[in-house]
Order: sequence, then C-alpha cells, then structure tokens
Amino acid sequence: MLHVLYLVGVSAFAASGVLAAHRANMDPFGGLVLAFAAAVSGGTLRDLILDRDPLYWTQDWVLLTVVGSVGILTMVYLRFWKLPHRSLLLVDAVGLAVVTVIGARAAIDSGVTPLAVLILAVLTGVTGEVVRDILCGEFPPLLLREDVYATAAFAGALCYLLLDWLEVDQNPAAMVSAGLVFALRLSAMFLGLHLPRPHRDEEAG
Repeated sequence: MLHVLYLVGVSAFAASGVLAAHRANMDPFGGLVLAFAAAVSGGTLRDLILDRDPLYWTQDWVLLTVVGSVGILTMVYLRFWKLPHRSLLLVDAVGLAVVTVIGARAAIDSGVTPLAVLILAVLTGVTGEVVRDILCGEFPPLLLREDVYATAAFAGALCYLLLDWLEVDQNPAAMVSAGLVFALRLSAMFLGLHLPRPHRDEEAG
C-alpha cells in the first residue's frame, strides 16, 4: 500500500515538473528532466543522508517507468488542452503530502531520532519542488514564497510520527497524515491561510 502511495506522490511531482517546464517554455526534453528531478530529488537527498546504498530509485524500474510515463502523458495533454488555473499548485500539494509521509516512514525504519524523522520527512517533501523551481529559473522557489509549505510538511510528519508511536497501522496513519498536509496546502491556497507575521510599528512623524 505504501509503495502504491509513493508512486502516486512521485507521479504528482513528475506532473508538476512538466507543468513548470511548460510554463517556462522548455522543450519536451526539458520537461522530462524536470519530471525526474522533481520526482526523485527528495528521496535521493534523504537516502544520501541516511547513507543508503544503492539509492532507492536506481533499483525500482516500476517507479522510473511511472515517472517517465506520467511526464510524457502530461506533455501530450498540454499539447491539446489547457490546464485549469492553479493546476501546478494542486498537483504539487499532492506530491508534497504523499512524499513527506513516505519520507517519515523511511526515517523511522532507519532507526533515527524523532527529531531527525521530522527533518528528513520535510526534506523529502520539499526538495523536489526546490530543485524544480531552480532549474526553471524561478526564484525564490515556492518553498520561500509560501509559508504554509514546509510547515504543512512538518505538521504531516509530526502527525505520522505520533500515530506510529501510538502503534496505528501504517496505511491509515499514512492516509491521515498525507490528508493533513494536503488540507493545509489547500487552505493556504484557497483561504489565504498563512503563519502569523510580525508587524513593524510605524515610525512616528
């Protein structure tokens, strides 16, 4: 179940990579590069930190096939139809939600401390978006423009960690935690939800 969920997450990030490339007027090759970069960057960074060898995606031909297929299908779709407004943000939210939870699971299975689980989960979730935006020449990346982005990933990772501590089954724990991340991102997008921000006192005179 978790592997299927992970395929959904990397597929969403692959689609977001192609959408970003389309918006940046890149050619199809550039779209595929961004699809793979967005899909596997977060997990790659996590595995490097955890000193995992080989990297997870180098041994998973199903994942690579899915990412490539989603990238190509997204490009074909864009050739004939126009995507709705905010489509990039929506698929990005799906990817963030799922990949964050998978990152938390991988960190827990590696036996790291709870704080390290939270850090690795957030890094797994946000790295693909950062790499995608940098390759598109878009700065600052979405992570730095939206305050409820890494925060949403952190909340989902904390939720999953607590559910794991309570010995909740992995599948419902993953669904609930991913749902929390997705709900927070949607709230930020459509309701203008953001973290409290400091206000400067206006200087007198």
